[in-house]
Amino acid sequence: MFLKRIYVLFFLETATRRVHVAGVTAHPTGAWVAQQARNLLIDLDQRADSLRFLLRDRDAKFTAAFDTVFSAAGIENDQDTAAGAPCQRLRRTLGRRRSPTCADRMLIAGERHLAAVLASYTAHYNQHRPHRSLGQRPPQPRPPLASSTAKVQRRPILGGLINEYAQAA
Repeated sequence: MFLKRIYVLFFLETATRRVHVAGVTAHPTGAWVAQQARNLLIDLDQRADSLRFLLRDRDAKFTAAFDTVFSAAGIENDQDTAAGAPCQRLRRTLGRRRSPTCADRMLIAGERHLAAVLASYTAHYNQHRPHRSLGQRPPQPRPPLASSTAKVQRRPILGGLINEYAQAA
């Protein structure tokens, strides 16, 4: 809306396909990126112990402090962009690449609005969207209802840009 570029830092657990949006800012710095990495590890708590590798690109914003955050947690750093293919697909989904489905079809008013849109999309991505690598299940599936005769209910996400379907309670 104000023709301002806004950067998003996200992490993708490749084994589970779970997405974590770490932060949104117009002015990313090495210190900001390192702090977002610390916040992620705090949020993951005990689950961080199961992570073994960090795949990232060679952007200058990923400073030694960023690498230290993950190496202190026992996570090996690998700067191989080709190995991050699932991240590239998610980036295309969120941004201005081949198949725009999220931010390109909405007028984003600022950082707070983008953070809210990404929170909604991330919840959809993690809890509802099927993934081929997971046998058409989402990373964090909701528990199914016991009754198979319940009606199906449509729930619009992001103003109807995406629709979720589930059994009505």
